[in-house]
Amino acid sequence: MNDETQILKDIIKGDTHAMERLYRRYAGYATAVARRYVSDADDMRDVLQDSFVKVFTNIDKFTYRGEGSLKAWILRVVANESITMLRKSSKMSFTDNVPENILVDEEPDVDYMPPEILNDMIRKLPIGYRTVLNLFVFENKSHKEIASILGIKEDSSASQFYRAKKMLAHMINDYKIRRKA
Repeated sequence: MNDETQILKDIIKGDTHAMERLYRRYAGYATAVARRYVSDADDMRDVLQDSFVKVFTNIDKFTYRGEGSLKAWILRVVANESITMLRKSSKMSFTDNVPENILVDEEPDVDYMPPEILNDMIRKLPIGYRTVLNLFVFENKSHKEIASILGIKEDSSASQFYRAKKMLAHMINDYKIRRKA
């Protein structure tokens, strides 16, 4: 029996130490996902708390599908809670405003960029752009699925993604220019 299945069995039995082990094991990953969607620190903490409450109250409904499936499920809960929080707080907005000075048409090379810098740039995107980008790139959702999740048109999802990529590429290029100077 692997560690994940043992933790699951112990939690279902009511073992609070197993809950703590699960939390310590996945809190960092969950925080990273929440931070991609939610830029406000207080909102992010609320998302994490709500997510782990949901995980612990629904863990008996989780179907284990092999190593990594528990982590994937937890991170999906966090992404969903992040989107729910953005919707409830009326912070979810979609904009067509792209600064006019953004002329980047090619995708920048991010291989040598520190991940924390790239994540900070993603957090600086307008909420609609950021949400669509996260769902498309990190959650592997199609524009049709994103439209359904966010209650927008499929074309809106695609245009928000395009604008997010363009704005992010501009930020990356600016960063690289500043690093060379």
